[in-house]
Amino acid sequence: MKRPKLKKASKRMTCHKRYKIQKKVREHHRKLRKEAKKRGHKKPRKDPGIPNSAPFKEALLREAELRKQQLEELKQQQKLDRQKEQDKKRKLETDPADEPSNIESVEEFGQSKTKRAKLTKQNPKAVHCQELKKVIEASDVLLEVLDARDPLGCRCPQVEEVIVKSGHKKLVLILNKSDLIPKENLEKWLNYLTKELPTVVFKASTNPKDRRRISKVKVKRKAVSPKSSFCFGKEGLCKLLEGFQETYGKPIQVGVIGFPNVGKSSIINSLKRERVCNVGISMGLTRSMQAVPLDKQITILDSPSFIVSPLNSPTALALRSPASIEVVKPLEAASAILSQADARQVILKYNVPDYKNSLEFFTNLAQRRGLHQKGGSPNVERAAKLLWSEWTGASLGYYCQPPASWTLSPHFNESIVADMKGGFNLEELDKNNAHSIQVIQGPCSANSILFWSLGLTNGITEEKDIQELPKQRGERKQEETEDDKEKEKISEMSHIEETKEEALPEESSIAGEPSTRSLTILDEKTKEDDAYDFSRDFV
Repeated sequence: MKRPKLKKASKRMTCHKRYKIQKKVREHHRKLRKEAKKRGHKKPRKDPGIPNSAPFKEALLREAELRKQQLEELKQQQKLDRQKEQDKKRKLETDPADEPSNIESVEEFGQSKTKRAKLTKQNPKAVHCQELKKVIEASDVLLEVLDARDPLGCRCPQVEEVIVKSGHKKLVLILNKSDLIPKENLEKWLNYLTKELPTVVFKASTNPKDRRRISKVKVKRKAVSPKSSFCFGKEGLCKLLEGFQETYGKPIQVGVIGFPNVGKSSIINSLKRERVCNVGISMGLTRSMQAVPLDKQITILDSPSFIVSPLNSPTALALRSPASIEVVKPLEAASAILSQADARQVILKYNVPDYKNSLEFFTNLAQRRGLHQKGGSPNVERAAKLLWSEWTGASLGYYCQPPASWTLSPHFNESIVADMKGGFNLEELDKNNAHSIQVIQGPCSANSILFWSLGLTNGITEEKDIQELPKQRGERKQEETEDDKEKEKISEMSHIEETKEEALPEESSIAGEPSTRSLTILDEKTKEDDAYDFSRDFV
Protein backbone atom coordinates (compact mmCIF):
# COMPACT_ATOMS: atom_id res chain seq x y z
CA MET A 1 0.00 0.00 0.00
CA LYS A 2 1.29 3.45 -0.92
CA ARG A 3 1.95 5.94 1.81
CA PRO A 4 0.39 9.36 1.15
CA LYS A 5 3.55 11.49 1.34
CA LEU A 6 5.76 9.26 -0.83
CA LYS A 7 5.55 8.96 -4.62
CA LYS A 8 6.63 5.29 -4.77
CA ALA A 9 5.60 2.33 -2.64
CA SER A 10 8.06 1.14 -0.02
CA LYS A 11 10.29 -1.81 -0.91
CA ARG A 12 10.63 -2.89 2.70
CA MET A 13 9.52 -6.45 3.41
CA THR A 14 7.34 -7.36 6.36
CA CYS A 15 8.93 -9.46 9.10
CA HIS A 16 6.26 -12.15 8.68
CA LYS A 17 7.20 -12.61 5.00
CA ARG A 18 10.97 -12.54 5.66
CA TYR A 19 10.74 -15.14 8.43
CA LYS A 20 8.57 -17.33 6.23
CA ILE A 21 11.16 -17.23 3.42
CA GLN A 22 13.99 -18.04 5.85
CA LYS A 23 12.00 -20.98 7.22
CA LYS A 24 11.38 -22.35 3.71
CA VAL A 25 15.08 -22.06 2.87
CA ARG A 26 16.08 -23.92 6.06
CA GLU A 27 13.59 -26.69 5.29
CA HIS A 28 14.95 -27.00 1.75
CA HIS A 29 18.57 -27.25 2.96
CA ARG A 30 17.55 -29.83 5.59
CA LYS A 31 15.87 -31.90 2.89
CA LEU A 32 19.00 -31.79 0.72
CA ARG A 33 21.20 -32.83 3.64
CA LYS A 34 18.96 -35.81 4.42
CA GLU A 35 19.04 -36.96 0.79
CA ALA A 36 22.83 -36.58 0.66
CA LYS A 37 23.14 -38.56 3.90
CA LYS A 38 21.04 -41.39 2.44
CA ARG A 39 23.20 -41.51 -0.69
CA GLY A 40 26.34 -41.53 1.46
CA HIS A 41 27.59 -38.22 0.08
CA LYS A 42 30.42 -36.69 2.08
CA LYS A 43 31.89 -33.21 2.07
CA PRO A 44 34.79 -32.86 -0.40
CA ARG A 45 38.12 -32.48 1.29
CA LYS A 46 40.27 -29.47 0.53
CA ASP A 47 43.30 -29.97 -1.66
CA PRO A 48 46.34 -29.80 0.66
CA GLY A 49 48.59 -28.80 -2.26
CA ILE A 50 52.12 -29.92 -3.05
CA PRO A 51 54.34 -30.18 0.03
CA ASN A 52 57.48 -28.05 0.18
CA SER A 53 59.60 -31.17 0.69
CA ALA A 54 58.58 -32.59 -2.71
CA PRO A 55 61.60 -32.54 -5.06
CA PHE A 56 59.54 -32.08 -8.25
CA LYS A 57 57.36 -29.24 -6.90
CA GLU A 58 58.54 -26.55 -9.34
CA ALA A 59 57.93 -28.70 -12.42
CA LEU A 60 54.41 -29.61 -11.26
CA LEU A 61 53.53 -25.99 -10.51
CA ARG A 62 54.84 -24.99 -13.93
CA GLU A 63 52.66 -27.60 -15.66
CA ALA A 64 49.59 -26.54 -13.65
CA GLU A 65 50.04 -22.87 -14.60
CA LEU A 66 50.40 -23.72 -18.28
CA ARG A 67 47.20 -25.82 -18.19
CA LYS A 68 45.33 -23.02 -16.43
CA GLN A 69 46.41 -20.48 -19.06
CA GLN A 70 45.36 -22.78 -21.92
CA LEU A 71 41.91 -23.33 -20.36
CA GLU A 72 41.37 -19.60 -19.87
CA GLU A 73 42.30 -18.88 -23.50
CA LEU A 74 39.90 -21.58 -24.72
CA LYS A 75 37.05 -20.19 -22.58
CA GLN A 76 37.58 -16.66 -23.88
CA GLN A 77 37.65 -17.85 -27.48
CA GLN A 78 34.45 -19.87 -27.00
CA LYS A 79 32.76 -16.87 -25.39
CA LEU A 80 33.64 -14.61 -28.34
CA ASP A 81 32.38 -17.21 -30.84
CA ARG A 82 29.06 -17.49 -28.98
CA GLN A 83 28.59 -13.72 -28.93
CA LYS A 84 29.25 -13.46 -32.67
CA GLU A 85 26.76 -16.25 -33.44
CA GLN A 86 24.08 -14.59 -31.30
CA ASP A 87 24.60 -11.22 -33.02
CA LYS A 88 24.31 -12.88 -36.41
CA LYS A 89 21.08 -14.66 -35.45
CA ARG A 90 19.56 -11.41 -34.21
CA LYS A 91 20.38 -9.66 -37.49
CA LEU A 92 18.77 -12.51 -39.47
CA GLU A 93 15.61 -12.35 -37.34
CA THR A 94 15.29 -8.54 -37.58
CA ASP A 95 15.70 -8.41 -41.41
CA PRO A 96 13.61 -11.30 -42.81
CA ALA A 97 12.73 -9.40 -46.06
CA ASP A 98 16.29 -9.42 -47.44
CA GLU A 99 16.40 -13.15 -48.11
CA PRO A 100 19.22 -13.34 -50.71
CA SER A 101 21.35 -10.90 -48.72
CA ASN A 102 20.92 -13.16 -45.66
CA ILE A 103 22.39 -16.12 -47.53
CA GLU A 104 25.36 -14.02 -48.69
CA SER A 105 25.94 -12.72 -45.17
CA VAL A 106 25.88 -16.28 -43.81
CA GLU A 107 28.52 -17.27 -46.36
CA GLU A 108 30.65 -14.23 -45.50
CA PHE A 109 30.25 -15.03 -41.81
CA GLY A 110 31.48 -18.58 -42.42
CA GLN A 111 34.50 -17.34 -44.36
CA SER A 112 35.39 -14.70 -41.74
CA LYS A 113 35.06 -17.34 -39.00
CA THR A 114 37.54 -19.62 -40.75
CA LYS A 115 39.99 -16.71 -41.21
CA ARG A 116 39.73 -15.74 -37.56
CA ALA A 117 40.20 -19.35 -36.50
CA LYS A 118 43.39 -19.49 -38.58
CA LEU A 119 44.63 -16.25 -36.99
CA THR A 120 43.97 -17.57 -33.47
CA LYS A 121 45.82 -20.78 -34.35
CA GLN A 122 48.79 -18.73 -35.56
CA ASN A 123 52.21 -19.73 -34.33
CA PRO A 124 52.81 -17.97 -30.95
CA LYS A 125 56.42 -17.31 -32.00
CA ALA A 126 55.20 -15.07 -34.84
CA VAL A 127 53.04 -13.13 -32.36
CA HIS A 128 56.10 -12.71 -30.10
CA CYS A 129 58.04 -11.32 -33.10
CA GLN A 130 55.33 -8.75 -33.85
CA GLU A 131 55.05 -7.59 -30.23
CA LEU A 132 58.84 -7.38 -29.83
CA LYS A 133 59.09 -5.16 -32.92
CA LYS A 134 56.40 -2.88 -31.46
CA VAL A 135 58.39 -2.49 -28.22
CA ILE A 136 61.67 -1.72 -30.07
CA GLU A 137 59.96 0.86 -32.32
CA ALA A 138 58.11 2.58 -29.46
CA SER A 139 60.96 2.79 -26.90
CA ASP A 140 63.76 5.37 -26.63
CA VAL A 141 65.89 3.33 -24.20
CA LEU A 142 66.04 -0.49 -24.24
CA LEU A 143 67.07 -2.51 -21.18
CA GLU A 144 68.42 -5.93 -22.18
CA VAL A 145 68.06 -8.14 -19.09
CA LEU A 146 70.83 -10.73 -18.62
CA ASP A 147 70.99 -13.62 -16.20
CA ALA A 148 74.17 -12.99 -14.16
CA ARG A 149 74.85 -16.74 -14.11
CA ASP A 150 75.39 -16.75 -17.90
CA PRO A 151 75.46 -13.16 -19.25
CA LEU A 152 76.91 -13.96 -22.68
CA GLY A 153 74.37 -16.73 -23.22
CA CYS A 154 71.54 -14.21 -22.58
CA ARG A 155 72.70 -11.74 -25.24
CA CYS A 156 71.09 -11.91 -28.68
CA PRO A 157 73.23 -10.37 -31.48
CA GLN A 158 70.32 -10.30 -33.97
CA VAL A 159 68.11 -8.16 -31.70
CA GLU A 160 71.00 -5.86 -30.79
CA GLU A 161 71.70 -5.36 -34.50
CA VAL A 162 68.04 -4.42 -35.10
CA ILE A 163 68.27 -1.86 -32.27
CA VAL A 164 71.44 -0.33 -33.77
CA LYS A 165 69.85 -0.08 -37.24
CA SER A 166 66.54 1.34 -35.94
CA GLY A 167 68.05 4.75 -35.15
CA HIS A 168 69.28 6.76 -32.17
CA LYS A 169 68.12 4.33 -29.48
CA LYS A 170 70.07 3.59 -26.33
CA LEU A 171 70.85 0.05 -25.14
CA VAL A 172 71.59 -0.70 -21.45
CA LEU A 173 72.51 -4.11 -19.99
CA ILE A 174 71.04 -5.25 -16.65
CA LEU A 175 72.76 -8.06 -14.71
CA ASN A 176 69.77 -9.57 -12.90
CA LYS A 177 69.95 -12.46 -10.36
CA SER A 178 73.33 -11.16 -9.23
CA ASP A 179 72.84 -12.73 -5.77
CA LEU A 180 73.24 -16.24 -7.27
CA ILE A 181 76.93 -15.87 -8.26
CA PRO A 182 80.08 -15.14 -6.23
CA LYS A 183 81.10 -11.48 -5.77
CA GLU A 184 84.44 -11.95 -7.53
CA ASN A 185 82.74 -13.36 -10.60
CA LEU A 186 80.19 -10.52 -10.57
CA GLU A 187 82.95 -7.89 -10.55
CA LYS A 188 84.73 -9.60 -13.46
CA TRP A 189 81.55 -9.64 -15.56
CA LEU A 190 80.81 -6.01 -14.74
CA ASN A 191 84.29 -4.94 -15.88
CA TYR A 192 83.92 -7.01 -19.07
CA LEU A 193 80.47 -5.69 -20.07
CA THR A 194 80.99 -2.00 -19.19
CA LYS A 195 83.69 -1.76 -21.88
CA GLU A 196 80.96 -2.15 -24.50
CA LEU A 197 77.66 -0.90 -23.01
CA PRO A 198 76.47 0.74 -19.75
CA THR A 199 75.68 -2.09 -17.30
CA VAL A 200 73.59 -2.05 -14.08
CA VAL A 201 73.97 -4.63 -11.29
CA PHE A 202 70.45 -5.60 -10.23
CA LYS A 203 68.63 -8.02 -7.98
CA ALA A 204 64.83 -8.06 -8.36
CA SER A 205 62.66 -8.40 -5.28
CA THR A 206 60.36 -11.35 -4.65
CA ASN A 207 56.98 -10.74 -3.05
CA PRO A 208 56.66 -12.76 0.20
CA LYS A 209 52.84 -12.65 -0.02
CA ASP A 210 52.90 -14.88 -3.09
CA ARG A 211 54.84 -17.57 -1.28
CA ARG A 212 53.20 -20.46 0.54
CA ARG A 213 52.78 -20.24 4.30
CA ILE A 214 55.71 -21.56 6.26
CA SER A 215 54.90 -23.91 9.12
CA LYS A 216 55.43 -22.77 12.72
CA VAL A 217 57.96 -25.54 13.35
CA LYS A 218 60.23 -24.20 10.59
CA VAL A 219 59.90 -20.63 11.87
CA LYS A 220 61.02 -21.71 15.34
CA ARG A 221 64.04 -23.58 14.02
CA LYS A 222 65.17 -20.96 11.50
CA ALA A 223 64.01 -17.39 11.03
CA VAL A 224 62.93 -16.36 7.53
CA SER A 225 65.54 -14.06 5.94
CA PRO A 226 63.93 -10.86 4.55
CA LYS A 227 66.85 -10.28 2.15
CA SER A 228 65.13 -12.32 -0.58
CA SER A 229 62.33 -9.70 -0.71
CA PHE A 230 64.75 -6.74 -1.02
CA CYS A 231 65.63 -5.10 -4.32
CA PHE A 232 69.22 -4.01 -5.06
CA GLY A 233 70.27 -1.72 -7.89
CA LYS A 234 66.92 0.07 -8.12
CA GLU A 235 68.28 3.48 -7.15
CA GLY A 236 71.13 3.27 -9.67
CA LEU A 237 68.78 2.34 -12.52
CA CYS A 238 66.22 5.03 -11.64
CA LYS A 239 68.92 7.73 -11.43
CA LEU A 240 70.38 6.59 -14.76
CA LEU A 241 66.97 6.86 -16.51
CA GLU A 242 66.10 10.18 -14.82
CA GLY A 243 69.45 11.68 -15.86
CA PHE A 244 68.93 10.57 -19.47
CA GLN A 245 65.38 11.98 -19.47
CA GLU A 246 66.66 15.38 -18.32
CA THR A 247 69.25 15.49 -21.11
CA TYR A 248 66.69 14.19 -23.64
CA GLY A 249 64.21 16.94 -22.69
CA LYS A 250 61.05 14.90 -23.37
CA PRO A 251 59.13 12.04 -21.71
CA ILE A 252 60.81 8.73 -22.57
CA GLN A 253 59.63 5.16 -23.04
CA VAL A 254 61.87 2.38 -21.72
CA GLY A 255 61.51 -1.11 -23.22
CA VAL A 256 62.53 -4.19 -21.21
CA ILE A 257 63.70 -7.06 -23.44
CA GLY A 258 65.46 -10.39 -23.00
CA PHE A 259 65.25 -14.17 -23.15
CA PRO A 260 62.63 -16.06 -21.09
CA ASN A 261 63.09 -16.46 -17.32
CA VAL A 262 65.74 -13.72 -16.98
CA GLY A 263 63.40 -11.60 -14.82
CA LYS A 264 61.99 -8.88 -17.11
CA SER A 265 58.57 -8.62 -15.45
CA SER A 266 59.99 -8.95 -11.93
CA ILE A 267 62.31 -5.97 -12.59
CA ILE A 268 59.29 -3.83 -13.60
CA ASN A 269 57.38 -4.97 -10.50
CA SER A 270 60.32 -4.11 -8.24
CA LEU A 271 60.66 -0.64 -9.85
CA LYS A 272 56.93 0.01 -9.49
CA ARG A 273 56.71 -1.66 -6.02
CA GLU A 274 53.56 -3.42 -7.15
CA ARG A 275 52.70 -6.63 -8.93
CA VAL A 276 51.77 -4.93 -12.18
CA CYS A 277 53.12 -7.59 -14.58
CA ASN A 278 52.33 -11.29 -14.43
CA VAL A 279 55.18 -13.28 -12.85
CA GLY A 280 55.47 -17.04 -12.43
CA ILE A 281 57.64 -20.14 -12.54
CA SER A 282 56.63 -21.08 -16.10
CA MET A 283 58.64 -19.65 -19.00
CA GLY A 284 57.23 -17.17 -21.50
CA LEU A 285 54.28 -15.81 -19.46
CA THR A 286 54.41 -12.33 -21.07
CA ARG A 287 52.90 -12.56 -24.56
CA SER A 288 52.08 -8.96 -25.45
CA MET A 289 53.34 -5.42 -24.90
CA GLN A 290 52.32 -3.85 -21.60
CA ALA A 291 52.85 -0.17 -20.74
CA VAL A 292 53.54 0.65 -17.06
CA PRO A 293 53.93 4.35 -16.14
CA LEU A 294 56.78 4.75 -13.62
CA ASP A 295 56.17 8.49 -13.25
CA LYS A 296 55.02 11.42 -15.42
CA GLN A 297 58.21 11.41 -17.50
CA ILE A 298 59.15 7.68 -17.72
CA THR A 299 56.98 4.81 -19.05
CA ILE A 300 58.23 1.22 -18.99
CA LEU A 301 57.18 -1.28 -21.69
CA ASP A 302 57.14 -4.98 -20.87
CA SER A 303 57.76 -7.24 -23.86
CA PRO A 304 57.57 -10.94 -24.70
CA SER A 305 60.78 -12.95 -24.70
CA PHE A 306 63.22 -13.42 -27.58
CA ILE A 307 62.65 -16.36 -29.92
CA VAL A 308 65.52 -18.83 -29.86
CA SER A 309 66.78 -20.06 -33.22
CA PRO A 310 66.67 -23.86 -33.63
CA LEU A 311 70.24 -23.71 -35.03
CA ASN A 312 71.62 -23.08 -31.52
CA SER A 313 73.31 -25.74 -29.42
CA PRO A 314 71.06 -28.13 -27.44
CA THR A 315 72.28 -26.52 -24.19
CA ALA A 316 71.12 -23.06 -25.32
CA LEU A 317 67.78 -24.49 -26.48
CA ALA A 318 67.27 -26.22 -23.13
CA LEU A 319 68.05 -23.10 -21.07
CA ARG A 320 66.63 -20.30 -23.23
CA SER A 321 63.64 -21.86 -25.01
CA PRO A 322 60.21 -20.95 -23.56
CA ALA A 323 58.85 -24.42 -24.41
CA SER A 324 57.68 -26.68 -21.61
CA ILE A 325 59.71 -29.70 -20.57
CA GLU A 326 56.78 -31.83 -21.77
CA VAL A 327 57.42 -30.65 -25.35
CA VAL A 328 61.21 -30.94 -25.15
CA LYS A 329 62.57 -34.39 -24.40
CA PRO A 330 63.64 -34.18 -20.74
CA LEU A 331 66.64 -36.53 -20.98
CA GLU A 332 68.14 -34.71 -23.96
CA ALA A 333 67.67 -31.23 -22.44
CA ALA A 334 69.00 -32.18 -18.99
CA SER A 335 71.98 -34.14 -20.35
CA ALA A 336 72.92 -31.14 -22.57
CA ILE A 337 72.96 -28.89 -19.49
CA LEU A 338 74.92 -31.48 -17.49
CA SER A 339 77.58 -31.79 -20.19
CA GLN A 340 78.53 -28.08 -19.78
CA ALA A 341 78.77 -28.19 -15.95
CA ASP A 342 81.74 -29.14 -13.76
CA ALA A 343 81.26 -32.81 -12.77
CA ARG A 344 82.93 -32.56 -9.35
CA GLN A 345 80.84 -29.62 -8.20
CA VAL A 346 77.66 -31.28 -9.52
CA ILE A 347 78.46 -34.39 -7.44
CA LEU A 348 78.97 -32.26 -4.33
CA LYS A 349 75.84 -30.20 -4.95
CA TYR A 350 73.47 -33.12 -5.54
CA ASN A 351 75.27 -35.48 -3.13
CA VAL A 352 75.50 -38.40 -5.60
CA PRO A 353 78.36 -40.82 -6.37
CA ASP A 354 80.68 -40.41 -9.34
CA TYR A 355 79.12 -41.06 -12.74
CA LYS A 356 80.41 -41.99 -16.19
CA ASN A 357 77.52 -40.64 -18.29
CA SER A 358 74.34 -38.61 -17.85
CA LEU A 359 72.05 -41.68 -17.61
CA GLU A 360 74.02 -43.01 -14.64
CA PHE A 361 73.80 -39.59 -12.96
CA PHE A 362 70.00 -39.43 -13.36
CA THR A 363 69.56 -42.95 -11.98
CA ASN A 364 71.68 -42.03 -8.94
CA LEU A 365 69.73 -38.77 -8.51
CA ALA A 366 66.37 -40.60 -8.74
CA GLN A 367 67.48 -43.10 -6.08
CA ARG A 368 68.75 -40.26 -3.89
CA ARG A 369 65.53 -38.23 -4.13
CA GLY A 370 63.21 -41.26 -3.94
CA LEU A 371 61.85 -40.97 -7.48
CA HIS A 372 60.69 -44.50 -8.30
CA GLN A 373 58.30 -46.07 -10.80
CA LYS A 374 55.67 -48.73 -10.03
CA GLY A 375 58.05 -51.67 -10.25
CA GLY A 376 60.58 -49.96 -7.97
CA SER A 377 62.97 -48.95 -10.76
CA PRO A 378 64.33 -45.36 -10.63
CA ASN A 379 62.33 -42.82 -12.63
CA VAL A 380 65.03 -41.29 -14.84
CA GLU A 381 62.71 -38.87 -16.69
CA ARG A 382 61.46 -37.28 -13.49
CA ALA A 383 65.03 -36.82 -12.28
CA ALA A 384 65.87 -35.12 -15.62
CA LYS A 385 62.81 -32.83 -15.27
CA LEU A 386 63.93 -31.97 -11.75
CA LEU A 387 67.40 -30.93 -12.91
CA TRP A 388 65.96 -28.92 -15.83
CA SER A 389 63.51 -27.02 -13.59
CA GLU A 390 66.27 -26.15 -11.10
CA TRP A 391 68.66 -24.83 -13.77
CA THR A 392 65.99 -22.74 -15.52
CA GLY A 393 64.59 -21.46 -12.20
CA ALA A 394 65.92 -18.72 -9.93
CA SER A 395 67.23 -20.75 -6.98
CA LEU A 396 70.27 -22.73 -8.15
CA GLY A 397 73.66 -20.99 -7.95
CA TYR A 398 76.00 -21.53 -10.90
CA TYR A 399 78.42 -19.16 -12.65
CA CYS A 400 80.46 -18.73 -15.85
CA GLN A 401 83.88 -17.20 -16.31
CA PRO A 402 84.16 -14.23 -18.70
CA PRO A 403 86.40 -14.63 -21.79
CA ALA A 404 90.13 -14.11 -21.19
CA SER A 405 90.47 -11.43 -23.87
CA TRP A 406 87.88 -8.74 -24.59
CA THR A 407 86.78 -8.29 -28.19
CA LEU A 408 84.17 -5.91 -29.57
CA SER A 409 80.98 -7.55 -30.90
CA PRO A 410 80.71 -7.72 -34.72
CA HIS A 411 77.51 -5.61 -34.80
CA PHE A 412 79.20 -2.79 -32.80
CA ASN A 413 82.01 -0.36 -33.55
CA GLU A 414 83.72 2.41 -31.56
CA SER A 415 81.35 5.15 -32.77
CA ILE A 416 78.23 3.09 -31.90
CA VAL A 417 79.65 2.31 -28.42
CA ALA A 418 80.30 6.03 -27.84
CA ASP A 419 76.72 6.89 -28.96
CA MET A 420 75.25 4.24 -26.63
CA LYS A 421 77.14 5.65 -23.64
CA GLY A 422 76.27 9.27 -24.47
CA GLY A 423 73.65 10.97 -22.31
CA PHE A 424 74.24 8.75 -19.25
CA ASN A 425 76.03 9.69 -16.03
CA LEU A 426 78.48 6.75 -15.96
CA GLU A 427 80.45 7.94 -12.91
CA GLU A 428 77.38 7.87 -10.70
CA LEU A 429 76.42 4.48 -12.19
CA ASP A 430 79.85 3.03 -11.22
CA LYS A 431 79.37 4.23 -7.63
CA ASN A 432 75.89 2.69 -7.39
CA ASN A 433 77.15 -0.61 -8.86
CA ALA A 434 80.02 -0.75 -6.35
CA HIS A 435 77.58 -0.11 -3.49
CA SER A 436 75.15 -2.82 -4.66
CA ILE A 437 78.01 -5.37 -5.04
CA GLN A 438 79.01 -4.70 -1.42
CA VAL A 439 75.42 -5.09 -0.14
CA ILE A 440 74.51 -8.25 -2.12
CA GLN A 441 75.50 -11.44 -0.33
CA GLY A 442 76.39 -13.96 -3.03
CA PRO A 443 77.35 -17.61 -2.50
CA CYS A 444 80.92 -18.87 -2.23
CA SER A 445 82.57 -20.31 -5.33
CA ALA A 446 82.80 -23.68 -3.54
CA ASN A 447 78.99 -23.84 -3.06
CA SER A 448 78.10 -22.86 -6.65
CA ILE A 449 78.65 -24.87 -9.84
CA LEU A 450 81.04 -23.80 -12.60
CA PHE A 451 79.35 -23.72 -16.01
CA TRP A 452 81.05 -23.38 -19.41
CA SER A 453 79.15 -20.88 -21.53
CA LEU A 454 78.89 -21.38 -25.29
CA GLY A 455 78.76 -17.64 -26.06
CA LEU A 456 76.00 -15.56 -27.62
CA THR A 457 72.61 -17.14 -28.31
CA ASN A 458 71.15 -16.58 -31.78
CA GLY A 459 67.56 -15.38 -32.02
CA ILE A 460 64.91 -14.85 -34.69
CA THR A 461 63.67 -11.35 -35.56
CA GLU A 462 61.82 -12.00 -38.84
CA GLU A 463 58.54 -13.93 -39.06
CA LYS A 464 59.54 -15.67 -42.29
CA ASP A 465 62.44 -17.41 -40.50
CA ILE A 466 60.07 -19.08 -37.99
CA GLN A 467 59.34 -22.70 -38.77
CA GLU A 468 55.68 -23.66 -38.61
CA LEU A 469 54.90 -26.34 -36.07
CA PRO A 470 53.59 -29.62 -37.59
CA LYS A 471 49.93 -30.16 -36.87
CA GLN A 472 48.95 -33.16 -34.82
CA ARG A 473 46.27 -35.64 -35.88
CA GLY A 474 43.75 -34.38 -33.33
CA GLU A 475 44.09 -30.77 -34.47
CA ARG A 476 43.67 -31.75 -38.14
CA LYS A 477 40.51 -33.71 -37.34
CA GLN A 478 39.08 -30.79 -35.36
CA GLU A 479 39.72 -28.37 -38.25
CA GLU A 480 38.07 -30.76 -40.72
CA THR A 481 35.00 -31.20 -38.50
CA GLU A 482 34.69 -27.42 -37.97
CA ASP A 483 34.82 -26.77 -41.73
CA ASP A 484 32.20 -29.48 -42.36
CA LYS A 485 29.90 -28.00 -39.70
CA GLU A 486 30.18 -24.50 -41.20
CA LYS A 487 29.40 -25.84 -44.68
CA GLU A 488 26.37 -27.73 -43.31
CA LYS A 489 25.07 -24.57 -41.59
CA ILE A 490 25.35 -22.53 -44.79
CA SER A 491 23.61 -25.24 -46.83
CA GLU A 492 20.83 -25.57 -44.22
CA MET A 493 20.22 -21.81 -44.24
CA SER A 494 20.03 -21.71 -48.03
CA HIS A 495 17.72 -24.77 -48.03
CA ILE A 496 15.39 -23.11 -45.50
CA GLU A 497 15.17 -19.97 -47.60
CA GLU A 498 14.33 -21.99 -50.74
CA THR A 499 11.65 -24.04 -48.98
CA LYS A 500 10.17 -20.86 -47.47
CA GLU A 501 9.72 -19.33 -50.93
CA GLU A 502 8.05 -22.51 -52.26
CA ALA A 503 5.79 -23.19 -49.26
CA LEU A 504 4.49 -19.69 -48.41
CA PRO A 505 2.01 -18.08 -50.82
CA GLU A 506 2.34 -14.53 -52.04
CA GLU A 507 -0.49 -13.28 -49.75
CA SER A 508 1.40 -14.28 -46.60
CA SER A 509 4.17 -11.81 -47.48
CA ILE A 510 1.79 -8.85 -46.93
CA ALA A 511 2.82 -6.58 -44.07
CA GLY A 512 0.80 -6.98 -40.85
CA GLU A 513 -0.01 -10.75 -41.20
CA PRO A 514 2.00 -13.14 -38.97
CA SER A 515 4.02 -15.85 -40.72
CA THR A 516 3.53 -19.60 -40.04
CA ARG A 517 7.15 -19.87 -38.83
CA SER A 518 6.61 -17.27 -36.07
CA LEU A 519 3.41 -19.10 -34.95
CA THR A 520 5.25 -22.41 -34.63
CA ILE A 521 8.00 -20.72 -32.59
CA LEU A 522 5.33 -19.25 -30.24
CA ASP A 523 3.71 -22.67 -29.86
CA GLU A 524 7.04 -24.22 -28.91
CA LYS A 525 7.68 -21.48 -26.33
CA THR A 526 4.24 -21.95 -24.74
CA LYS A 527 4.89 -25.71 -24.46
CA GLU A 528 8.17 -25.03 -22.70
CA ASP A 529 6.45 -22.61 -20.30
CA ASP A 530 3.73 -25.17 -19.48
CA ALA A 531 6.44 -27.70 -18.51
CA TYR A 532 7.52 -25.55 -15.53
CA ASP A 533 6.92 -27.40 -12.24
CA PHE A 534 5.67 -25.06 -9.48
CA SER A 535 5.56 -27.79 -6.80
CA ARG A 536 9.37 -28.15 -6.84
CA ASP A 537 11.55 -26.14 -4.43
CA PHE A 538 13.63 -23.48 -6.16
CA VAL A 539 15.94 -21.30 -4.03
